[in-house]
Formats: sequence, C-alpha cells, structure tokens
Amino acid sequence: MKRFCCLLLLLSLSGPVAAQAFVPNLGPDLPSITVRCGEVTLMLRRHSQWTPARIDFRGTPMTTERSAYGTVFRYPEIGFIGTGHLENEPEELQSLTFYVDGKEVATPTAELSGETLRFVRVSKIRGFRLTNVFEIKEDRLYETTTVAADVETPLDLVYHFMHAWTPTVSVLMAGSDAKPEADLIQPLLNDDEVDHKFYINAAVDWMSVYEPGSQQFAVSRLLETPATAGSTSKVWNVVGTYRKYYLTAFQNQTVPKGFKGTWRMVTGFGEGDREQWPEAARKLASELSK
Repeated sequence: MKRFCCLLLLLSLSGPVAAQAFVPNLGPDLPSITVRCGEVTLMLRRHSQWTPARIDFRGTPMTTERSAYGTVFRYPEIGFIGTGHLENEPEELQSLTFYVDGKEVATPTAELSGETLRFVRVSKIRGFRLTNVFEIKEDRLYETTTVAADVETPLDLVYHFMHAWTPTVSVLMAGSDAKPEADLIQPLLNDDEVDHKFYINAAVDWMSVYEPGSQQFAVSRLLETPATAGSTSKVWNVVGTYRKYYLTAFQNQTVPKGFKGTWRMVTGFGEGDREQWPEAARKLASELSK
C-alpha cells in the first residue's frame, strides 16, 4: 500500500503537466466535452482519454479537475496502465459513442445538453477489453465498467470509479446494508498527520461526502460487483488536492483467462446543513438501491 500511495502522489504532482500534450487515438478535436443534464454536469477530457474530468451539481464542482478518473490496472514489474497513466503505454480506445436524449450524437461539440446522457467508451489495455458506460438521468450519475480478460494476467490491483472529491469536502460516511448500526463517519481534516492517508479500506455498499461551503453532499452506491474480484472501497485524503474515492479489486491476484465481470455504481446528490446530512445521506443511499 505504501508503494501505491507514493506512485499515486507522483501522478498527482507530475501527471497533468505531462499529459497536456497527449492526444488519444480516437475522439473529437476538442480539449473537453461538457454535458449538462438537469442539475448534474459532467465534463469529459481528451488528455485523460475521454474519461470524466469533473462532476458538478447545481453548478458547483463536487470534484476537482486535478486528477484522473476511469479504470487503471497495476501490473507487477510494469506499473500502472490506464486513465492518466502514460508513463508505460496509453490505453487504446476502440470506440466512443454519445447519446443525448436517446439519440446518437454523430459529431459531439464542446457543449451538449439534454434530459439524459449515455456515453459508451470501449477500449483495450493489453489482454483486457473494457467497456465504460456513463449515464446521467433523473439527476443521477450511473457508471458501469465491464472487464473481459483474453489472457491470464497477474495483477497488483485494478481500480474503478475514481471520484476526486474537492479538497474542501470535510467529512465522509460509509455503510453496509447488513450492518446499518456500524456506519462509519470520518472527518476529513487538513492536518499533516492525516495527509496522504487512506480511509474506509473495506467492502461497503455506499459512501457519502459532505462539502460545507455549498452545503451539498454526494452519495455513491455500488449496484454490482463480481463475486470473485474482492472489491474494496478506499478514500485517499490528499490535503489541498482532493479526497479521492477508489474501488479496488483483484489485489495481488491473477485474473483468469475468460473472466468477464461488471462493476456498477450510481451517485446521487443532495443539499442540507451538516446536522441534517447523515440522515439525508442514509435516506438517499436507500433510494439509490431501488
């Protein structure tokens, strides 16, 4: 885990500068695409290979652009390959398809808007085929990642659904449906002793963060994970940069040839004061399961 932290720190310090000139093998000649659907806005960025760059709710950024999103594999003796990691080799895009209000957008523009979004991103990382689907509907963000393995592959780990919550997020909560009395509520401080510290480190059904400036909160609920993948939630507290969520899987495991698995997450949003937030977050977490 110490090596994981150091390498992630190196990316946060050097990745964006190195990635600015990178152009992926597919996609429109635009630096980014911003899609507005109801109260949720999603920015997709070219230099991070058309993965999310920022998530806004009611016009307020809930996440920061100072990070990478998407799926990343870490190979023994090779390192990271995936979103934002160009130090070894880029992810190979196979296709990008946008749908707004159910209609395919043949030529995406820098600004898109509608009631719903569906963005399907197909790519390849060595012996893995990936399909990432991002959807916005009814003010909720749905993310689906399907991984198919063409060859047997040892991994240090893989992680999905990175959400780089803004560094002003002040507290997180996480819970499991089977043990509602054991909900974790954890302040996210800016003190040196908690800088670059991981929180949660467990299999949970949902987690929430609260941003005091806007009095807005987000709740992310897992809807599906492969039984054999050992999916674990983590939040990395990097003071002044982000409070970043990761869903890790296949830690120090070999992915068998022929494996095909899907991870699904939905994120909803709300607003209220700090005292109301825990109850409101639990209520939303329950609603997101339906």
